[in-house]
Amino acid sequence: MPKIARMSRSFFSCSFATIVLGLLSTTALAQTTLTGTVSSNGEPVPFANILIQNSRLGSASDAEGKFTIENVPAGTHTVVASSMGFLNKEKEVIVKSRGKVILNFKLEQDVALISEVVVSGTMKEVSKLESAVPVEVYSPKFFKANPTPSVYEALQIVNGVRPQINCSVCNTGDIHINGLEGPYTMVLIDGMPIVSGLSTVYGLNGIPQSLIERVEVVKGPASTLYGSEAVGGLINIITKKTTNAPLLSADMFTTGWGELNADVATKFSIGEKAEAFIGIKHFDFDERVDHDGDNFTDMTLQNRTSIFTKWNFKRKNNKLFTLAGRVVREDRFGGDMAWDEELHRGGNEVYGESIYTDRWEVFGTYELPMKEHVLFQFSANGHDQNSVYGDTEYIADQRVGFGQFVWDKEVREKHSLLGGVTMRYTYYDDNTPATATADTVNPGNLPTHTYLPGIFLQDEIELNENSKLLLGLRYDNNSLHGHFLTPRMNYKWSSPNKLNTLRASFGTGYRVANVFTEDHAALTGAREVIIASMLFPERSMNGNLNYVRTIFTRNKALINIDASVFYTHFDNKIIPDYDTNPNQIIYDNLDGKGVSQGISLHLDVVKRALKFRAGVTLMDVFSEEGGVKERQELTEQFSGTWSIGYTIEQAQMEVNYTGNVYSPMELPTMSDGDFVDPRPAQSPWYSIQNIQITKQLDVKFEVFGGVKNLLDWTPWKNLPEGVYYLGNTLDPFEQNTPEGELVFDPSYVYGPNQGIRGFVGLRYTLK
Repeated sequence: MPKIARMSRSFFSCSFATIVLGLLSTTALAQTTLTGTVSSNGEPVPFANILIQNSRLGSASDAEGKFTIENVPAGTHTVVASSMGFLNKEKEVIVKSRGKVILNFKLEQDVALISEVVVSGTMKEVSKLESAVPVEVYSPKFFKANPTPSVYEALQIVNGVRPQINCSVCNTGDIHINGLEGPYTMVLIDGMPIVSGLSTVYGLNGIPQSLIERVEVVKGPASTLYGSEAVGGLINIITKKTTNAPLLSADMFTTGWGELNADVATKFSIGEKAEAFIGIKHFDFDERVDHDGDNFTDMTLQNRTSIFTKWNFKRKNNKLFTLAGRVVREDRFGGDMAWDEELHRGGNEVYGESIYTDRWEVFGTYELPMKEHVLFQFSANGHDQNSVYGDTEYIADQRVGFGQFVWDKEVREKHSLLGGVTMRYTYYDDNTPATATADTVNPGNLPTHTYLPGIFLQDEIELNENSKLLLGLRYDNNSLHGHFLTPRMNYKWSSPNKLNTLRASFGTGYRVANVFTEDHAALTGAREVIIASMLFPERSMNGNLNYVRTIFTRNKALINIDASVFYTHFDNKIIPDYDTNPNQIIYDNLDGKGVSQGISLHLDVVKRALKFRAGVTLMDVFSEEGGVKERQELTEQFSGTWSIGYTIEQAQMEVNYTGNVYSPMELPTMSDGDFVDPRPAQSPWYSIQNIQITKQLDVKFEVFGGVKNLLDWTPWKNLPEGVYYLGNTLDPFEQNTPEGELVFDPSYVYGPNQGIRGFVGLRYTLK
C-alpha cells in the first residue's frame, strides 16, 4: 500500500505540473505585441508616452514616432497616448490572439498650452498659432506672480514693455513699447478704443483681476485696424465672458508701506434672458513717506475706486449682445510733506500736485439679426480732470463717442475677409492755449470737436496648408488734419508640424498729437511750454520679422523661443526739446527722421513644477535732424525681464521670483553753457526684483506674501551727496533761487521711487 500511495502521489504531481505548464503555455500563446506610430499633422511626435490603462505596460515613441509594447495579454484595453503640448488621445483595442496589433495615434496640439486664442491682431478670434500678426498673450496667473494694484504696474515684467513714470511728484505715467512713448500705445478694453490720450493709465486701472481673461500685446503699428494712437502698438484687456466669471471672488493685499488693494466681484442672473457680473476695485495709500529727505513725498498718495460691470443678453440663434460699463474716481496727491489741501491747493506757498479724476465708460457689441456675420461695436466715455501743479491749474474735459460695423466673411475657403466702417467723435476742452481763441484782445475758449470717419478692409489669404498672407488697408478723414491712408501686409509660414513659425510684417501708422493731454512735463509749471509752430500729425512705417520655435524635449519639457527684429521710421515726429533752453520745453515737428529699431528674444520653459519665462530687448531709439543724431531721452538700450515659478505639490505651495533690469537712459537735465546740472545726465543700470510665496489652503482660499524691490533700489540713492532728485525742493516756485543754481524740476524721472517693502494678501474664489 505504501508503494501504491507513493506512485499515486508521483502521478498526481506530474499531472499537476503538466496542467500548470499547459496553462502558462496557453497564456503565453494569448499574449501579443502592440506597435504603431504617434504623429501630428503628418509629422512624427517623438518621446510620446503610450500607456495601457489599469496596467503597468507602456512605452515611449522613438525619434520617428514609432513605439512597441510587448506581452500584451488578451482582452479589451484602453490605450492612451500623451505628449507635452498635445491633447491626450485614447483608443480602445481588442487583443484576441498571438501576433501583432497595429495602433496609430494622431495627436492634436493643445491650443490652451501653446496657442491661445487672440483677437487683437486681426479683430476676430483666431488661435495665436494661426495668427498672421504676432500677438503676445498674458494670463491673470502670470500677473499674480507679482501682485500689483493695476495692470499698468503689472506690465513691468513683460519683455519690451515698460511702465514709465512721467512725474517725480504725482507719479502719473504711461506705457512704452519697444522704446516708443505712451502716446504711441493704444489701450483697448474688449477691443474697444475707449481710452484716450488724457486717460491712458486709467485704461489699465480699475478692473478686478478676477474678471480679466487675458491681456494681449501687439508690438508695432496697428493703425490699419484701429486708426490713430496705435502707432507703436496696442494693449488689449480682454475681460471674461459672463459664463466664465466666478460666482464670487475677492483679492486683497497690503504692503509694509501702508498700501491697501481690494478687488471684489460677483456673478448673477436676471431670469433666463441675461447674466452679468460686477466688480469693485479699491486702492488706498495715505502715508506720507520721505526717505530721501527732500521734504517731498516719495510716493503719491492715492485713493481710487472703480466699479466695472458686464452684461450678456441671450438672444435667438445665439446672436451676441454684450454691454459693459465702468466708472473710476481718483484723488491723487504728491508734493511737500506740509501741504494741506484746504490751505494750499492751487496756491504758491506750499507746493503740491493734486489731481481729481472722474471717468465713466460704456461699451458693447451687438450682432445684427441677419444671415451674414455683422457686428455693431460701440463705446462712449467721459473724462473730467481737475488738477493743479503748484499754482498752475489744468482743468480738462474730454468726451469720446465711437461706433463701427464689422463684417466677417469666408470666401471660397481660401479668403477670409474683414471689413468695417467707423466713426469716432472727440470733444475736448481745457484751460490751456490748446483750446484758446486767437483773439488776444478778448481771449476766450474754443473747445475742439474732432470727427474721424474711416473705412477698413483686410483679406487673409490661405496660400497653402502652411502659409497665409494678410493684406489690409484703412482710410481715415480727420476733420482737423485731413486724409490718412494706412496699408499693411503680413505673411506667416509654419512647418507642417507647427513647431516652426515665421512671420513677416509691414505696416504704416499715424498719430494726431495733443501736447497737454499726453506730456505731463508740459503742465508742471517748472518749465515754460513753447510750441514752435503748428504741429502736424506724425507718420510711421514699420517692419517686423518674427520667428517662433517650439521644442518638446525627451524629459517632457516644453521650450518656446520667440525672436523678433523690428524697425520703425517716423516723419514729423514730435520730440520735446529740454536742452535748447533749460527753462523751457520746446515742441515742434522734427525736420528729419525718428527711428526705433532693435531685436528681442523671449524664452518660455515649462517642465512639470517649473515655469521659467525670460526676455531681453536690445534697441536703438534716436532722432536725426540736420545730420545730427541724438538718442531719445528716457529710453533704455537694453532691457531684460524674467518670471520663475516653482510649484511644491506636496505642500500646495508656489514660489515666484520676478524682476527686470534696464540699461542707462539719457535724462532731461537742465545744463546749459553757463550752468551744469549736478544730477547725472544718465541713469545707472538698475533692477527691480520681487519674490512671493503662495499657499493654497483649499479649493477656495489661498494666501500669499513676499517682498517687493528686494534690492531696495531707488533713483535718489545714485545722486551726489546733498543733491535732490527733484532739484531745489526748498524753493519750488523759484522765488529765491540764485542765478546759476539748480531749480525745482520734477521732469527728471526714470524709475519708481519706492524702496523695499513686504506684502501679504488673501484670495477667495467660489466658482
